[in-house]
Amino acid sequence: MVARTDALLRYAAVETAAFRGVAVLSERGVCRLDLVARLRADPRHELERWAARRFERAALVHDERALRDLLRELREYAAGKRRAFEQPLDLVGTPFQRRVWQGLCAIPYGEVISYGTLAARIGSPGASRAVGAANGANPVPIVVPCHRVVASASIGGFGLGLAQKRVLLELEGARDYERGA
Repeated sequence: MVARTDALLRYAAVETAAFRGVAVLSERGVCRLDLVARLRADPRHELERWAARRFERAALVHDERALRDLLRELREYAAGKRRAFEQPLDLVGTPFQRRVWQGLCAIPYGEVISYGTLAARIGSPGASRAVGAANGANPVPIVVPCHRVVASASIGGFGLGLAQKRVLLELEGARDYERGA
């Protein structure tokens, strides 16, 4: 799905005790946060492949200064000193995905809900599997807190694995998430 014709994308690595990844900022806002098990020396090749699917033409520039505020917010979150993010978002997705991502942003810090509850909250009761798929397609995990959604009888899944999901939920002080919501 090509979203726009041209884009200047700035990126930088972020590494904290809770997570590591590569953040990408467009002219409009945060458009990607790639959580990774291990930071690559140069993530540019993978970012170029992603950008080619989203933009007709994209220029990628490593620029920690442009991402300074986002990186600070991510580090504050990882240190337990931030509960919400203030950076503008630039998310590309279907209308349904965007509704799910808006619903994710409404889940309070430290709380967990089930996929079914999120489906009902966004006006699509019975669409818990579709909500799960949209949750998994979230391009900016943590900032759009997809880790706060669990299966009805278990913790559910997470792109970087359940251990990383547990780290994020425990960082937020979430309770009883292992039994589902």
